Amino acid sequence: MLIVMDRTATAEDVDRVVVIAEKRGYKAHPIPGAQRTAIGLTGNQGAIDPDAFENLPGVMEVVKVSHPYKLVSREFHPEDSIISVGGVPVGGSRICVIAGPCAVESKEQTVTIAKAVKELGADLLRGGAYKPRTSPYSFQGLGEEGLRILADAREATGLPVVTEVLDTASVELVAKWADCLQVGARNMQNFELLKRCGQTGKPVLLKRGMSATLEELLLAAEYVMAEGNQNVILCERGIRTFSDHTRNTLDLSIVPAVERLSHLPIIVDPSHGTGKRHKVMPLSRASIAVGADGIAVEVHHKPHEALSDGPQALTPPMFAELMAQIRPIAIAVGRTV
Repeated sequence: MLIVMDRTATAEDVDRVVVIAEKRGYKAHPIPGAQRTAIGLTGNQGAIDPDAFENLPGVMEVVKVSHPYKLVSREFHPEDSIISVGGVPVGGSRICVIAGPCAVESKEQTVTIAKAVKELGADLLRGGAYKPRTSPYSFQGLGEEGLRILADAREATGLPVVTEVLDTASVELVAKWADCLQVGARNMQNFELLKRCGQTGKPVLLKRGMSATLEELLLAAEYVMAEGNQNVILCERGIRTFSDHTRNTLDLSIVPAVERLSHLPIIVDPSHGTGKRHKVMPLSRASIAVGADGIAVEVHHKPHEALSDGPQALTPPMFAELMAQIRPIAIAVGRTV
């Protein structure tokens, strides 16, 4: 249920609704807006009697929410959310570009790439200190050393850091070093991990699972937001289908679908979505054209030597060309890069 406050409602009016809701066993989520405040109620197992709230001072109306996800939905929050990652906005009129290596391999490698993508216009630095790999014999990442290297790269460039967290045991450590916690496709429905990430208050980049429906993705985001953390960014990174010409099938149709149902920003990862560098640029262009709030691409100065996902990594000159190609598309759809 959503309780919409009148424009003239005071802070005391809002607090009164919150107290009454919590006394009745619900969880209240005040949502300040440009015109008025709304208060979402969750935790109810059945219908809520609107009479308990409709006549309270400052209440304009009580709206029933039809979707199983509440905090994520536009019914709760009609305005688009803009999430700040280390001071960089994700959502809104400016396209956010996230770039960096798949895995942190050394300080020299990471700082070199970070400086290159910063100079070419990237907004955030990506890089994995912990790497979930299909084979147990593949490079698993440098762990805490990798987190320290990412912090060094941030210090050298000013780029806020996005990096993956694999399990509940490492959430606190990753949150200490990172500006944004990435939950990978394999962990999209690791509900304990989602709750723990929500409790940190840090922005969470939530990747769509390889076989996840739109509703499952939004409900995964709901787990984070139900912990009081409103800073969630969704990410389409490709799903598993029968196609054999690409690593995954990049489902760009989910971008406008998310934008219709949810206020959360959504970005696209064409690197993992295709697995081939020659497909990254065209699908980056398509992502911007279809309305994505950003893209996340892998860049490596020596991709033939990369310890993880070298075939999908762009070189810095390729990344420069990508930036040049997406700028006019962003302008064409009323945005900037």
